[in-house]
Amino acid sequence: MIMAEQFRQLARYNTWMNVKLYAEAAALDDDARKRDLGAFFKSLHGTLSHVLWADRIWLWRFTKDAEIGLSMDRDGNPIPIGMHDQILYADFAELRRERARTDAHIEVWTDGLDDARLAAPLTYRNMSGSERTHPLWMAVTHFFNHETHHRGQATTLLMQLGRNPGVTDFMVFLS
Repeated sequence: MIMAEQFRQLARYNTWMNVKLYAEAAALDDDARKRDLGAFFKSLHGTLSHVLWADRIWLWRFTKDAEIGLSMDRDGNPIPIGMHDQILYADFAELRRERARTDAHIEVWTDGLDDARLAAPLTYRNMSGSERTHPLWMAVTHFFNHETHHRGQATTLLMQLGRNPGVTDFMVFLS
């Protein structure tokens, strides 16, 4: 159960970090959040949107539950999955609300994991349409690593915009 517990802790760390980052981002005006700072996804808003986009694709692959794995518009209609730089929600308040909703789903989903499930094969199609199969734990590791990678970029963008998200270490979260 050690691996399953690790993923549960990473889900809670993910939520903790997103609350911190979104709080700092909320202190900025929309122009600052959307300013092209030369990052891979151009802006802080673009970076945060990308992480939500990817999280929802992976959640759908993990659960096949469209309610938690796809993005919905204001009327509850699915937003087609586009490219990795797609802006899911132009309105920051909506992006923040959907981030919190998705983080809650991630925590619930990880609460149901066990080592047998994590060892079972996961088969899905990547964004290029190629079929992939590997143990679920490998995909979940990628899922959390991807979030951490882009949150590191987001913290840099926040610093460039004059906002300090504070300590972001996993060990600080655990203490």
